[in-house]
Amino acid sequence: MNKLFGVMSAICLSTVMTFAAANDSYAQKRIVFGGGPAGGTFQVVANAIQVYKPVKEMTDFTVKAQSSAGSVENLRKINAGKMDFGVVYSGHVYLGANGMMKNDTKKYENVLAVSYLYGAPAQLVVRKDSGIKSVKDLEGKKVGVGNAGSGAFANCELFFSHMGIWDKIERNAMGYNDAAAAFGNNQLDAFWLFTAFPSGAVIMAAQTNDIAMVDLEADAVSSGFYQKYPYFSKLSIPAGTYKGVDTNTPSFQDSALWVANKDVPEDVVYKLLSVIYTDEGLAHMIGQKKTFKEMSVKNGVNGIVTPMHPGAIKFWKEKGIL
Repeated sequence: MNKLFGVMSAICLSTVMTFAAANDSYAQKRIVFGGGPAGGTFQVVANAIQVYKPVKEMTDFTVKAQSSAGSVENLRKINAGKMDFGVVYSGHVYLGANGMMKNDTKKYENVLAVSYLYGAPAQLVVRKDSGIKSVKDLEGKKVGVGNAGSGAFANCELFFSHMGIWDKIERNAMGYNDAAAAFGNNQLDAFWLFTAFPSGAVIMAAQTNDIAMVDLEADAVSSGFYQKYPYFSKLSIPAGTYKGVDTNTPSFQDSALWVANKDVPEDVVYKLLSVIYTDEGLAHMIGQKKTFKEMSVKNGVNGIVTPMHPGAIKFWKEKGIL
């Protein structure tokens, strides 16, 4: 009887260990890719990589897109190992690595760059007849400032604080689509975005209102913004990008980066880069959103001013970019 009990115990233990190993193996294979809020380009990045056929066909791991508040949340979750990959602005990777985040001196050193995705420009939408020509004209106004925890929110706070206006507006923390809807219902006087153009939310706003875009570069130059935050660069949103906006709108941008936790295996990073940065992979990305036309082998390390993941270093060296 004791022998039988011993055999049965061994079988049960073996079964439990087998299931535990299977679960561990599955957990290791599930790669979480942090995106962003609905209506934003970050989430399109994560979804596009998740659904790409060669990625889905990989047998040693699966990619799962996960929505989030955006850049800052992704930075923190990737640093903590709660996400494997994600989209984070280069500026936040830089500030985080150096303990310079707003009201946060923690150093986020576990987040390593993988590749450049696209430039993310600041956009400030107002009504054409509002008389708002500068960020300083927003005093006392109701402004959509992006989701709390998002890169849009963080960069809005950074720029508006630099301009001395952050505490003088009625701030409404919300996603782009919600802000566009509130703007259309006259619940907001303006809304801020930090995303690639054309933005679906701005297109939506332009269908219900005559809109204008504020020249943010003029404010940035006059206030010394570029000197204080050198990872931002100048650009213009071309005339005709949005209905009723018939002149170029000068602004500034940060670079949206694909980043990884330092503990993601080198071969996982290398394999994903190897299928995405092909002619077919890049065509797939552009098919998901035209913003991704900036993605290329040539532009692969643009905007990266922080350490890179070993798997990415291996890939970009092979391509002759590093």
